[in-house]
This record gives sequence, C-alpha cells and structure tokens, in this order.
Amino acid sequence: MFPTSTQKKYWMFADENDLTHLREKTNAAFIEKYGGNMTAEQKEQYFLSDIEERTLLKFYELQLRDFCKRFSPPMPRATIATALHYFKRFYLRNSVMNYHPKEILVTCVYLSSKVEEFNVSISQFVANLKGDREKASDIVLNNELLLMQQLNYNLTVHNPFRPVEGLMIDIKTRYSSLDNPERLRPHIDDFLEKVFLTDSVLLYAPSQIALAAILHAASKISANLDNYVTDILFSREHLAGIIEAVRKIRSMAKSIDIPNKEVVKALEKKLDKCRNQENNPDSEIYKKRMQEMLDEDDLHDNEKYAKLIQDQAANDEKILGVNRIHSTSSAI
Repeated sequence: MFPTSTQKKYWMFADENDLTHLREKTNAAFIEKYGGNMTAEQKEQYFLSDIEERTLLKFYELQLRDFCKRFSPPMPRATIATALHYFKRFYLRNSVMNYHPKEILVTCVYLSSKVEEFNVSISQFVANLKGDREKASDIVLNNELLLMQQLNYNLTVHNPFRPVEGLMIDIKTRYSSLDNPERLRPHIDDFLEKVFLTDSVLLYAPSQIALAAILHAASKISANLDNYVTDILFSREHLAGIIEAVRKIRSMAKSIDIPNKEVVKALEKKLDKCRNQENNPDSEIYKKRMQEMLDEDDLHDNEKYAKLIQDQAANDEKILGVNRIHSTSSAI
C-alpha cells in the first residue's frame, strides 16, 4: 500500500522548491569535485548548470517514453511509468555529467521490465536499440547494479493506474448522473502520459494524480463531476487540500516544456567535453578500468581454483591415508 511504501517515505517531496534545491546541490557537488582550480567564470563556461542539466533530462525523458512506445513486443504502460520514475529518482542525486542519460535511460527501462514482470531477455531488449547491440548489452548490464544502488533498492513503484480503475468503478456504482463513464478513458490516458513527464509523481500520491486525470477527462467531454467529488468522494474538511493538489497537477501537465532541438544539440556537445570520462564507455580510462576489473575477477577465480585443487589434494591424501590403514589392518 502506498501510505506505508518506500516511495512515500523516501521519494516524495514537499514541493518543487525541494526538488530544485536537491538538483542544484547535485550539480554544485559535481562541479566542486571536478572543477579543480578553475575560476567561477571558467566553471560556468565548461560545466553544465543545473538548469542546463534539467533541460537535457526533459529531452531524455521524452526519448525514454518514445523508445518504450516503439518497443517490440508492446510494452505495458506500468513498465513505462516505472522506468520514468527510476530515471527521475536517479538524477535527483546524480549529475548528467557523471552518468550520461542515454546510458541510464535504457538501464531504467530494462530494470523496470524485470520489476514489472514484462519478461524480455537482454538479447530481445537490445534488439530494439540502434547501433552496436553487444556494446549496448554491456552498458545496460554494467549499469544495472549502479542503478539499483542509487535507488536504494526501493524498486516497487505505485503508479496511478489502479487508483484510476478504483475511481471508475466507484463512479459507475455510486454516481449515476454521468452517462457512460468509459467516455473518459482516452482523455485519462492522454493526461497520465503527460503527467509522467512532470515532477508530479515526486510530489503527489497516485490517488491524487488519478483524480486529477479523471477530472481533466470530465472537463474534456463537458461533464461535471463536482457533486461526485464534494458529496460522495470526500468529506468537507479534506476537500480544500485535495482541490489544490488536483489544480497543481493539472497545471503541471498543461505546461510541459519541449526542449528546443538546437539547444539540446549544443548542450550535448558541452556534455561530451565535461562529462566524467571514468563513466564514459568510449573513453580509454573506462576501458582500462573495466579490463582491470576483469583481470581482478580472473585472478580471484584462479586463486579460488588453486585453493579448490589444494583442498581436493588434501582430501585425496586423507582418503589414501585411511585406505593404507585399512590395507595394513587387513594384512595383519
């Protein structure tokens, strides 16, 4: 249940100012760590600002959504929603200059597929990607543990789809004034798709988002659900807070910014220069680190194998010793 979930405890924030402050802190920490002896002006020219990071992330959220919509076999909407949750959570405390969004994006989708039980193998998964699929497979698998760690292993996500179904059943059962509630469906789906491109999922409960989607859909078909909300769904003392939350959610979904392509291209060029090369699969530093890790694993495996042989030899010696005693006893 959402009220006792890790999502509510660790991944819900009071307001947009909390999120802005956290993103600014993440950006500043990266620049402080890798800025060296640069002046403030040099840092500004070389590194991405928190606003520039946010612009890139908005672009890659759209890329994530579009990748999932093109996926074969068709991907369930809960899998897409959970992947977007993971992506948003990851970049609250990680800079795009440390981990490139295009690499974390596919890892979020792959992990979400597992958690939401959309069963696809890694080979099926990378078949949906362009370019070097073997390299893509390595990137996804190498980043999977990192992603889980940065999510604090809080992998269960409560999405608004079930609350929507609950409200639809309730409307059909207790509010006969609305003719054919199924007319709301297309507008609900359209609204929820937009909501996942906003910070609403980090600020409001799934049930609040679900109600906002239904009220938005009702307005689109010129239906009035005010009496349902005020007389049936909520008591008067809770009404003011609910109405304000719904208003803000609808406002956020209405004002989605689509990043300018030229701006994004310029930011990606800047990112290519200032990103942490230790986490860049195309850099020599990264390749060397991966090779060292493989060598360490091989060394560890060799040591384990040598110890296994040694233990087996010692065990064989014991068995031979026991057999000699038995042979001597028999001879006597």
